[in-house]
Amino acid sequence: MIAVPHYISPSDYLELEENSPHPHEYREGLVYAIAGGTDNHDRIALNLLSQINLHLGSSECRFYSGNVKVNYQDKFYYYPDAFVTCDERDRQDRHIKRHPKLIIEVLSKSTRDFDKGVKFNDYQQIEELEEYVLIEQEEQRVECRRRQSDNTWETVIYTLGDRVQLQSIDLELAIAQLYQGLD
Repeated sequence: MIAVPHYISPSDYLELEENSPHPHEYREGLVYAIAGGTDNHDRIALNLLSQINLHLGSSECRFYSGNVKVNYQDKFYYYPDAFVTCDERDRQDRHIKRHPKLIIEVLSKSTRDFDKGVKFNDYQQIEELEEYVLIEQEEQRVECRRRQSDNTWETVIYTLGDRVQLQSIDLELAIAQLYQGLD
């Protein structure tokens, strides 16, 4: 991720983003260009979104791919690879959601540390967030971080042959389904 090296206000960022042909993320005054993904990244995201779409059906919950921003109090605007919100307040703005219960990131070499560290710390500020899921591209490994009732986070790792539990949306799927069709 490469940051534009000077402070920009949230409103200036949103204006820039509205007119930009390429998406950028924002964090505390800095704007970051988003790197392009790989074919495996896209395939994992597609496999996941297909499963979530079938599972949620016509429920009140909505899922989104990497084209919609998640925001918290103008501190950050991120484009998660996938997320689910069931909050009515998130139906007011077609570009920004503020109350996701599940956020999923497909990790890459260039974003792994940021997604596992800074981004997770930022996402924890969202009160409605119940689960943060990190999916590896190079091996069958899924890390689910779940908020506990005392506001601490428990981590569960799923690997080859496991069934992944997305507790926040009551979905269970074989890890092999996420990695189906990868080269």
